[in-house]
This record gives sequence, C-alpha cells and structure tokens, in this order.
Amino acid sequence: MGKNHGDDDDLPLFETKSAQRRTQFRLFVGTMLVGIFSIFVYRLRYMPFPTKEEEGAVVILLVWIGLFVSELWFTLYWFVTLVVRWNPVYRHTFKDRLIHTRYGEKDLPRVDIFVCTADPKAEPPLMVVNTVLSVMAYDYPPHKLSVYLSDDGASELTFYALLEASEFSKKWLPFCNKFKVEPRSPEAYFTNNKASQPLDVDDHRDQWTSIKRLYEDMKTRIESATKVGKISEMLRRTHKGFLDWDSVSSKRDHHTIIQIIIDGRDPKAVDIDGHALPTLVYLAREKRPQYHHNFKAGAMNSLIRVSAQISNAPIILNVDCDMYSNYSESVRDAMCFFLDKEKGHEIAYIQFPQAFENLTENDIYSGSLRLIMEVDLRGFDSNGGPCYIGTGCFHRRESLSGKKYEASNKVLLEWKRKNEDKGISAEALEETCKLLASCTYEENTSWGKEMGVMYGCAVEDILTGLVIQCRGWKSVYYNPIRKAFLGVAPITLQQALVQHKRWGEGNLQIFLSKYCPLTYGYKKIPLRLQLSYFISLLWSLNCFASLYYVIVPSLFLLKGISLFPQISNIWGLSFLYVFFGNRVYSLGELLMCGGTYWEWLNYQRMWLFKRTTSYFFSVLDHVIRLLGFTDATFIVTAKVVDDDVSERYERELIEFGTTSPMFTILTTLALLNALGLIWGLKRLVFTDQSLVLNPFVLQASLCALLVFINMPIYQAIFLRKDKGRLPNSVIYQSIMLTLVACSIVVC
Repeated sequence: MGKNHGDDDDLPLFETKSAQRRTQFRLFVGTMLVGIFSIFVYRLRYMPFPTKEEEGAVVILLVWIGLFVSELWFTLYWFVTLVVRWNPVYRHTFKDRLIHTRYGEKDLPRVDIFVCTADPKAEPPLMVVNTVLSVMAYDYPPHKLSVYLSDDGASELTFYALLEASEFSKKWLPFCNKFKVEPRSPEAYFTNNKASQPLDVDDHRDQWTSIKRLYEDMKTRIESATKVGKISEMLRRTHKGFLDWDSVSSKRDHHTIIQIIIDGRDPKAVDIDGHALPTLVYLAREKRPQYHHNFKAGAMNSLIRVSAQISNAPIILNVDCDMYSNYSESVRDAMCFFLDKEKGHEIAYIQFPQAFENLTENDIYSGSLRLIMEVDLRGFDSNGGPCYIGTGCFHRRESLSGKKYEASNKVLLEWKRKNEDKGISAEALEETCKLLASCTYEENTSWGKEMGVMYGCAVEDILTGLVIQCRGWKSVYYNPIRKAFLGVAPITLQQALVQHKRWGEGNLQIFLSKYCPLTYGYKKIPLRLQLSYFISLLWSLNCFASLYYVIVPSLFLLKGISLFPQISNIWGLSFLYVFFGNRVYSLGELLMCGGTYWEWLNYQRMWLFKRTTSYFFSVLDHVIRLLGFTDATFIVTAKVVDDDVSERYERELIEFGTTSPMFTILTTLALLNALGLIWGLKRLVFTDQSLVLNPFVLQASLCALLVFINMPIYQAIFLRKDKGRLPNSVIYQSIMLTLVACSIVVC
C-alpha cells in the first residue's frame, strides 16, 4: 500500500526535550542558598562597628561593607545563571520528513547566504574563499542558493580570490556531491587526515588526486598574490571587475563595487557535470569618510537590501568569514524548524553554536565558549529563545525587515525571485544595487533602528535578536552532534582579552540603554528571557566585585587584619562550602560537556583574567565614550600570527610578549597575591594557634588559590626566556604599583 503523504504532512519536523536528572542540580542549588544565607548573616552579625578606642576602625568597617556588597553582587549574578540553567532543552530534527511535507524537495525555499570580511591582512583571502566554497557546496538544490561576500576591506585581493574560487567550484561541488564529502571547505577537508584519505576505489582515488592538485594550484596563486599585496596587470586583464579598483582611494573612501560573479539565472552557469551553480556575488559597499559605516551591522544591512533585489530568498544565513560550514545538511536542519506546520511560522531565526577547530587539547584561552554553547544557550532556548550571536544563524527575511509577528499569519514562506522572469541582465542588476549599498541610502530611513541589524552597539547581534524577540517572534537554538560551523579562536592572550573587552562593552551599552531587557522587553517577552539576557549584559560590571575580592584580602593579610571567620565554626564552613561547592559543580558541568580537568583550570584562570582586565577596561572605555572623548571603534581579531606564536600556542604556553595595560594589571595582581600568601603563611606558621582556630586560614587560602591560578604569570616573569614572556617594562611597572599599594595599606 502506498505511503500517504497527507499523513506525513502533519508530522512534526522537530522535537524538543527537557534536560534529564535536574533533581540533583536543584538539590545543590538549595544547599548553596543555605550557605549563601549563612554568609550574609555572618557579615551582618559580626560587622565591625567602630569605637573611639580603635584606630582605623572606620576603614575596617568600610572594607567589611565592601566585601558584603561584593558577595551580594556575586549572589545576584549567580541567581541570573540559575535562571538560564534551570531547565535547558534539547532539539532534534527529522530531515527525512522534509521531502514528504507540503513543500517537497523541489519546492524548498531559497536561501541567501551572507559571508562578511573586513580586512585582508587579518582575514586572509584564502580563508575567506574556503568559507565561501563550503557554503556553496551545501547539500541543497544549488539553484536555490545565493552566496554574497561582503568585503568591507574593498580588497582586490579578496575579489581575485573569489574569482579563483568560482572557477574551482565547478569541479569542487560535483566532487562533494558525488562522494558525500565532509567538511566541504577544501582546506579543512584536505588537512583532515581522517576525512580526506582517498577511498580504495579507482574512481575516487583519481578524482581525489585531481581535485587536490587543482586546489593546491589555486591556493598557490591566491597566496602568491596576497604575499605581493597587489594584483598583477596580467591578472587584472582577466576580468572586467578589476576596473572598479582604478578609482578606489582607500578602503574607507570608495564607491560601491558589486559583481555578480556567477549568475544563477544563466543556463550556462553550470558545473562540469552540467548541474546549476549557486549565485555568487561580491559586494564592497560604498564608504566615505564623512559617513559612519556602522561596521558589520552596516555591511549586513547593505547585504539585506542588495540580496532582496537579486535573489530575494525568504531565508538568510549569515556566517563570519572564518566560520566555514562543517556539515553539509545544516540548511535542511534549519528548514525543519522554519517549515514545521505547527511552530514554524513563528520562528524568526535558528541559532547554531560557534565551534572552533584550532583549540588546544586543554583550551588554554577558554576559546571554545563551551559552557555558553552547551549550557547557557540551551537555557535561553527554554526561557523563550536564544539570543542571536552574530554568526551561524538562519534568519527569516521578514523578521529582519522590521515586521512584527502576527499569530494569525500562517502563510507559507514566499520565495519568488524578484527578477527571475523579467529578463534583467546581471549588469543592469549590478547598477541597480549600487544605490542600495550607497552611503546615503539609509539617510532618513528606519534602517538600523527598526529595520535590519541594529546600529549603535558593539554587539549588534545581541541587540538585534532582542529587538526581534520583542516584536513577538520566537527563536530556536540547535546544537547538532556534528558541529554545523567551525571557526578560528584567538591564539594569544591579548587577542582573547581584547575580544572580550569589545563584547563586554557592547553588552554594557545595551544594559545602560533604552534596550535594557527589563524595560524594553516588559510585557513583550517572558520575564525569564529578560533575566537570561543579563548573564552577558552584566559581564562588565562583574569587574568591580572581582577586583575587590582579588585585591583587598591580600592587602589586609599584610596588615594582619582578618576579614573571614575561623574554619572551625559554622560561618567558616559556609564560606568553604559556597566557594568550593561552586567550583566542584563547575568542574562536573564542564566534564559533562566534554571538557578536561586542565581545561577547567584554564577556564577558571580566564574567568579571573577577563573579569579583572577585559571587563574593567570595557567599563572604563564606555565611560570615556559617554563623556565624548572617543568614538566607537571595531577591532577585527587577527586570524594570522607568526609561526613561533603558533608553536607556543600548541605547547599551551600563554602568550604575553607585548606591552599592554591589561598585562600590567594581571602582573600587579599576581605579585600582590604572592606577597599576601607569603605574609599569610608567616601568620599561620609563627603562631601558637592551631589552623582551625587561626583567623587567617581562609584569607591565606584565597591568596593561595589566586597564586595557583596565576602560576603562568610567575613563569613568564621568572622562568621563561622565549619571546612570549612578559616584557621587562611590564614587570617593572607592576613591581612599582605593587609596592605603592602595599605601602599605602601597611603604613
């Protein structure tokens, strides 16, 4: 009996399951609440109110109050994390049901794919085109894919690399489809020994050898041009598009450059097997010094307008140029959500996690963002939908165009191509689109305010997702077993800290603006979702309590003043349980997510480093900007480094190597904690009291833990001789700052 597709049409295309074994977690939370309450009782009950006989008692009282306020802050932030982690959910798709829905294989919606790059030096053209090739090769009808590369660096090197990639794609896509290649980034495929070994079949072995040789030839040409830094006259004559660079003054002063490299409407745009190729478009939007270009948000909005004119797909995928597609069926996964009969019409975007291929065994800089991707975003999903994190996200075009969600509107996705049947040439389309990507197009419009990606924030992605959710749309987090996208994480400490400084400042901007979720999202999104956003919006403000707890106990050990109870009584046990209980739980959580013990230690270290430097400077910079002394900037994280830096990274040696105010702070704090520990041990050893009765045990233990976390800094000061050690200037500055701080307190 034949299968009834009408019945299949009613089957859900995805399912949602709540996390299991949450009882243990909630019991742990209950015991932690008891411990935290006991700490507050101790702080209030034993508050050292000054008397006339006690010298400096007012200072001690203020220090005590500071500790109490810091502990209140830590509790507040812990509560926010509880809201996010209380009931995470897991999603599963049924891709096999897609072709049996009312759409069918032939009627799947079109998809426009945006790849953004900004600097050919920080983001090498070869890396960019590998990402482009990986998304062109999706397991999806190719004539329904349109790939747009936004080049905010307006680099003819990037344009040349894209031309090379367009020719290579005619061989690469058939190879991928025939042999089910994964991943479909050529560089990733051929450097992955397990994935790229040719099968013991003559046809595959011969084609593998041929396609690898073609890729290596292309790679050599692109890298040679990149090394020279310009395109030769002979190469410039190969394509008319290079003429657009004749009038380019600089990457910040040029007209719109748009080239439809592969026109998907053209019957001649086929691969070597005669199958259609995806549309491929290069765009460098107009930039002029007198106009603010709004960084990546401005690039995205130009892409939204230009793509609407050329292909007008109802679904948009945006990826960063360093996040290549690692799973060819990701588009079909996304469609399972958008096309679901019951829930699909209300979904604005599907957020996939960020994952990285260049992490060390123990993730020395915590670049994996493991707990955010594996735990926090699942909690977001349960509370109302994940935030938008800027890459690896499938959007419904109408949600990005400012449209509000209407529950009664359950129409099918509209995917008609605007210029499909009008006979408009590629050249005419290019001319039309130049206006859409001009500097003046957005003047006196709602772009960046009510339409498209939001402006005025360093984390435009978070803000845009919040605004979309407040219009009534839902979002979904999908974390498949095989990661959908793989990128490049920072491989120096400076890069990691600067990246988090930008994120921290952007989140602080949202918190202090009219878009604060508690006010902007009031009665628009669930309270749990409003609170969930604070897990990142409060990152920067964590710096004050963290700095206080790192500095003050160490300084007052030098002065011989106890700030914590003895460990022999209930109050001391409360401090021990809350601190160590939380650390043990975080260790278990990371191990369950696939981490290692050493990765957990690195996570704790980076947690401390970011709170005492990145987030402190993000607050400082935001205050300076509010006072009007500086303008907003966007720093592209470099994706290329020296070989010796890479070698130290592989050996998991923390890279200092340069002078930085952040390194000065870290070194000063490390030296201060070391002095505090030395004096603390002296007070523990040279006394008649037993350890359980000694009032300095907890204080000295805190210093000991901080010293242990800071061990790489001491190595960089005293032991290391390589170029990644701390510069002498940083060491001397830190010694002076430490001595000044100690002399002020002791004297």
